[in-house]
Amino acid sequence: MTTQDFDPRALRDAFGAFPTGVTVVTARDQAGLPIGFTANSFTSVSLEPPLLLVCLAKTSRNFEAMTSAKHFAINVLSETQKAVSNTFARPVEDRFAAVEWNSGADGCPILSDVAAWFECAMSEVIEAGDHVVLMGRIVSFDNSGRNGLGYARGGYFTPILASKAVSAAAEGNIELAAVLERDGEILLLGDDVLALPDCEGSEGSPADILGRYLQALTGLTVTVGFLYSVYEGKSDGKHHIVYRAFASPGEPREGRFLKPDALKTARFRTSSTADIVSRFALESQIGNFGVYFGDETSGMVRPVSGKAVQA
Repeated sequence: MTTQDFDPRALRDAFGAFPTGVTVVTARDQAGLPIGFTANSFTSVSLEPPLLLVCLAKTSRNFEAMTSAKHFAINVLSETQKAVSNTFARPVEDRFAAVEWNSGADGCPILSDVAAWFECAMSEVIEAGDHVVLMGRIVSFDNSGRNGLGYARGGYFTPILASKAVSAAAEGNIELAAVLERDGEILLLGDDVLALPDCEGSEGSPADILGRYLQALTGLTVTVGFLYSVYEGKSDGKHHIVYRAFASPGEPREGRFLKPDALKTARFRTSSTADIVSRFALESQIGNFGVYFGDETSGMVRPVSGKAVQA
């Protein structure tokens, strides 16, 4: 694909395949009022001198204030701060009223309970297409030791939570399954009785094993995302790991893509499959996904997904 053929949305989705952390960038405007926005386009640059950078869209409501600020801070959000990320990603009038924070040595707002923070002197503002790069020289920082909040393919995730779940399930027999999505629909197998695509687990990465199975089953390009359900099957004695996955356009070799909210009267192979499809239909409507832990009849959902955009 040549540059002139690029679809901006497709390019953004491709960038989104790279998992990142989530930060809130803060500063003071010319009137001394606190400003801030959610961003995942942040990276370390140098240890000597201590430099970092973050990208800012030229369309941002904070553009003029941020590019003229002498200092700014990067707040690396912890895995419990999805609500903070959403607050600073939306056009809320007083974002700081919803969070606890204190001023750093150079006046930048430092949010409470973050994984780490860095207060910086503005070193350089670099033109970069429809964004600018804010280069900061770190003047102070702190590391709380909390786990960071992750973000990829339009959703939050908690890496520590996911790895613990897979490790726990790996102690017994594993069945891997997928809620394979495309354009608001999910792939289901069968005609009168519906089932999620699944396969037996084996040694190796569960996500890789499931991805290879789904691609062979459907003939489509499939990207396996994050955990959706981890539960013990009392009836079959297996550990079940269900991932969200995403399919490319095209007609699948096996199965059909169906709208989950239109399947209330459908028959499913197992009650747990019915519960997963019903839950996915609800969470898709509200845009807030989670991971279920438990067994076939009881458990808990820990919300770990939503939408974040730079604002």
